[in-house]
Order: sequence, then C-alpha cells, then structure tokens
Amino acid sequence: MAKRDARSRIRRIIDANYNRALEGLRVCEEITRFILDDGKLTARLKRNRHLICAAMVSRQDRRKLLASRSTGTDVGKKITLGLETKRGNYRDIFFANLQRVKESIRVLEEFSKLTDVEMAMRFKKIRYSVYEIEKSVAAKIRSLRNIG
Repeated sequence: MAKRDARSRIRRIIDANYNRALEGLRVCEEITRFILDDGKLTARLKRNRHLICAAMVSRQDRRKLLASRSTGTDVGKKITLGLETKRGNYRDIFFANLQRVKESIRVLEEFSKLTDVEMAMRFKKIRYSVYEIEKSVAAKIRSLRNIG
C-alpha cells in the first residue's frame, strides 16, 4: 500500500469515527434534554460534542477527510447485527449510542497517536468525561424508572 493511500485510509477511519461520535452524542443529548429534562447532563454532552469538533477543526483538514470518504465502497455498511435493530425504550437507545460514542472516541484517540499525540490526549480526556456522564445518566435513569 502506497504511503498516500495509507493516509487516505486512515483519514477514512477518522472521518467515520468523528461522524459516529457526533451522531451518538446528539442522540444522547436529545434524551437528556427532552426525556430526562436535565439541563446539566445535556450541557455536558453538548460540551463534549463541541470539544470533539474543536479537536478535529484544529488538527484535521475537513476537506481531506471528506475526500477520503467512500460510503459507496464501504464493506461494513451492509453488516448489521440483530442487536443494532432492537431498541425497547429510550434507555436502550441512550446506552447503545453512548457505547458507540465511547468506541468512536477510542478509535479517534488511537489513530491520532500516529500523527498528533496532543490530539490523542484530548480525545482520551473526552472519553473519560463521557464515562462520567454515563455514570450520572445511569443514576438519573434509575431514579426515574416510571418513564417509558
């Protein structure tokens, strides 16, 4: 694999996980905002979403990331596991999306180590923040068992 091709493939990984992290955070943010009615948790999720955006804007050329995107040839887009399509309630939606966020941030952290260790450390800090939010939301949900 040529060096340029390798960089493009890595940008593809970064682009996919950047988008996945933002999408998952937005879903979680909507649940804390409209179902849990918790402004503090909503603000923490939004802050992390914006921190990811800021990290990417400061270190990655969005044009190159977009140019590397190839959804038409993505061998993984048609792979669907049964659990991905099953959601029983907002809790299932929240925790499935938060898991996706944590995994995506970890991928961003690992691949950032190839070119920018400082950026990798920013992602690590965000990932740990998301772990704390998960703990807070789980406690909040336990206290609100009567909501659908």
